[in-house]
Amino acid sequence: MVEVTGRCLCGTVRLHVAGDVIQSLHCHCESCRRATSSPVGSFFTIRRADAELWGETLTFFASSPGVRRGFCNRCGSPMSYQSDERPEEIDLYLASLEDAAGIVVDGHSYWNERVDWLQVVDDLPKDL
Repeated sequence: MVEVTGRCLCGTVRLHVAGDVIQSLHCHCESCRRATSSPVGSFFTIRRADAELWGETLTFFASSPGVRRGFCNRCGSPMSYQSDERPEEIDLYLASLEDAAGIVVDGHSYWNERVDWLQVVDDLPKDL
């Protein structure tokens, strides 16, 4: 079990998590790359009931059918990913946490969509 807090860049959107981490991945899919403007999105999955995400600038964007991405509409920080395929779960970005030391990344997802200019050197499983 972990208990962690986090926030967006400007601090207007906040999160608090107290529960078991289901998984934690580096996602290489094109959608995550575009949503974060980075070569990889690193996130952890938690039960929605174990996560609080709030703030006056918290906004959601339907990035594809059945998918909602939460972000701060003041500073633009991505905060969450939710899918109708996993209604009881929410993905939160590791980089938004005050301290992510207690969360171990399990592997890489969508490895086949990775950018070719980023050198990834680890022994984590690919395409989880």
